Amino acid sequence: MHPIFFQFEVPDFLKSFLPDTLTIYSYGFLIACGAIAGFIYTAVQAKKQFSVKTETVQMLVVLIIISAVVGGKFFMIFEDPKLYLSEPSKLFKDFNNGFVFYGSLLFAIPTMLLFFRVHKLPTLPMLDIMAGTACIVHAFGRMGCFMAGCCYGTPHEGLFSVTFTDPQCVADPLHTPLHPTQLYSSTMIFAILVIILFVSRRKQFDGQLFMLYLMLYAIGRSVLEIFRGDLERGFLIEDILSNSQFISILVFLTALFFYNRLAKKSRQHQKLG
Repeated sequence: MHPIFFQFEVPDFLKSFLPDTLTIYSYGFLIACGAIAGFIYTAVQAKKQFSVKTETVQMLVVLIIISAVVGGKFFMIFEDPKLYLSEPSKLFKDFNNGFVFYGSLLFAIPTMLLFFRVHKLPTLPMLDIMAGTACIVHAFGRMGCFMAGCCYGTPHEGLFSVTFTDPQCVADPLHTPLHPTQLYSSTMIFAILVIILFVSRRKQFDGQLFMLYLMLYAIGRSVLEIFRGDLERGFLIEDILSNSQFISILVFLTALFFYNRLAKKSRQHQKLG
């Protein structure tokens, strides 16, 4: 919609160190906002529940960001293996857009698990906190997608359709009403956050919120894929099952398995207690 948030001329005395014009991109700006909001949420909850120091949360967030960037870029390979394997530099050509969320998520999870173990933090309760964090960061990220025009929808003329006109937008085609799939996704993720916060007051077992987050997102993502117009994201079965839908099925089934397992262990513990 508006890929560039703002530009400004660099003062003369700094031009020897910086470009003549500095550009702040909307995509990166909104992700930064999401990261800050997610950090604040994590720091408050971790300190409130487990007296975790702010410095520890800062380290956790930095490691998650690094793993998410690496994972998000790595999973781009599956969108076009021939292209990216023959020209790996294209993966890092544009950091203003071009990340696969599931790649970020699947790289971030083991990073969190290892961090919790090293710092002797309760794994499942901390994952429940991170469910809210993931929602906050991801929702802001999808708004960034909307501003950049990536992850755009199929042509659609209706009440909620949007038309991208900025030539720097990634959306294709321009000047054509499209499904605002980025806003659909952001709204869905904020709804998941509300559900998680509601359930947290009645949580039955540790890990429940994180598994619930994974299952709800997997379901929602599978539905939203129907309205996506960026076909280059890749299909396992052409025009039938996208890569993300396939991963969603695996994520849902895995989360459901652990949800039931943790719930069963909780019930057994309550009986013994």
